[in-house]
Amino acid sequence: MARTVYIDPVTRIEGHAKISIRLDEEGRVADARFHVTEFRGFEKFCIGRGFWEMPGITARVCGICPVSHLLASSKAGDAILGVRTPPAAVVLRRLMNYAQLVQSHALSFFLLSGPDLVLGMDTDPMRRNMLGLIAAHPDFARSGIRLRAFGQRLIRFLGERSIHPSWSVPGGVRRGLVPEQRDELLRELPEMFRTVDQALDLMKDVLDRFAGELDAYGDFPSLFMGLVGTDGSLEHYDGHLRIVDGSGKTVEDQVAAERYAELISEGEETWSYLKFPYYRALGPEGGLYRVGPLARLNVCDFAGTPRADRELRQFRHYGGRGGAVNNSFYYHYARLIEMLHALERIEEILDQDRLADGHMRSRADVNQNVGIGVCEAPRGTLFHHYQVDDHGILEKVNLIIATGQNNLAMNRTIKQLAQRFLSEDRLEEGLLNRVEHGIRAYDPCLSCSTHEAGRMPLHVQLRAANGRLLDEARRF
Repeated sequence: MARTVYIDPVTRIEGHAKISIRLDEEGRVADARFHVTEFRGFEKFCIGRGFWEMPGITARVCGICPVSHLLASSKAGDAILGVRTPPAAVVLRRLMNYAQLVQSHALSFFLLSGPDLVLGMDTDPMRRNMLGLIAAHPDFARSGIRLRAFGQRLIRFLGERSIHPSWSVPGGVRRGLVPEQRDELLRELPEMFRTVDQALDLMKDVLDRFAGELDAYGDFPSLFMGLVGTDGSLEHYDGHLRIVDGSGKTVEDQVAAERYAELISEGEETWSYLKFPYYRALGPEGGLYRVGPLARLNVCDFAGTPRADRELRQFRHYGGRGGAVNNSFYYHYARLIEMLHALERIEEILDQDRLADGHMRSRADVNQNVGIGVCEAPRGTLFHHYQVDDHGILEKVNLIIATGQNNLAMNRTIKQLAQRFLSEDRLEEGLLNRVEHGIRAYDPCLSCSTHEAGRMPLHVQLRAANGRLLDEARRF
């Protein structure tokens, strides 16, 4: 008799979702679905507003990565103005983007996934959480909190607040960094490098400890997409789109970000508010692609900073024979390498004289009716696409968020984990913990991808082929 398992809500991610696992007549896993139960609305209620307001409005999409929306929206505004953004403003925007990468990745690795990685998947859920981690490993937790605080402080220095800063605008930025703030950040950088180095050592131990089950955490070939520089370097603010396949072969290269719609289509399903983007040329069945830290390290030729490049060479051993690293568990490792890279770039930028350049904003009126802004958010490539009338009033808005682009991969990961760990028709802790972690590896932000604030509890249901509820579990 076929049946379905539900996990509802999913915990320690940003937003609300549930998971269903359907069994066939023989009791084997036939399908698994990641249902996002929040509603998406920004693309509709922004119509009729002026595009100048969009950086401030869309930054409210998310409290974790508001800087990504701020920058993508500002870049779309730059395109509508048709101006050349002052070099000092570009450098400062990059600086804030790296700061956000540090704070968001630190939150994901140390505090959201840390309890699983450090305490173990089979630890009692009552202790396998942030408080349990602090009790068992206070130094590890404290260093992660301080690393995240460093990124948040840099954002606050530039934008006057760390969440929803009103700082980047169409044409540039409002202000620079004062010397005293720059000096304070430079003094703190050595500690931040030490924290990431220690986390990298820990991550390699984790890979050894999880070796027996790693192949269940989203280990399958797929496409990967991200921005790269014109020289193929790791890029987070500008650059062009590149897609590689699971063997590491380049499928698309140096595609202008404004042409994203030639590469991506957005599918929909009735059982989730989250869309299902796919690579247009291969259709919804074959066009599954991943974005974010794992994808960015798979698509770039090199990082461009010495410490990150050294780690990147080790990371690529896990792909084997020049292929891409196809296992989603390595998102954690990729996140640490990106933090290392971001700290190196922050150090470089803080030494630049351009931080004191007085020209930080170009001013103009509407010169283009369409503006597309793209940047790399912590979770992947972010697209803001606006169409305005001659007065700058929005007529069309489309936002493509990283978590949505990983939706097909997250669904396949859940299925893979359920096939490996589901025992008969019972929802045991071993399955629940690992299915949750399979989702957590992607660090999804559902509030962001569906554009509504919320938290992410877990609800799982197991149903037979005839729809009968066999078992159910909830976590809040």
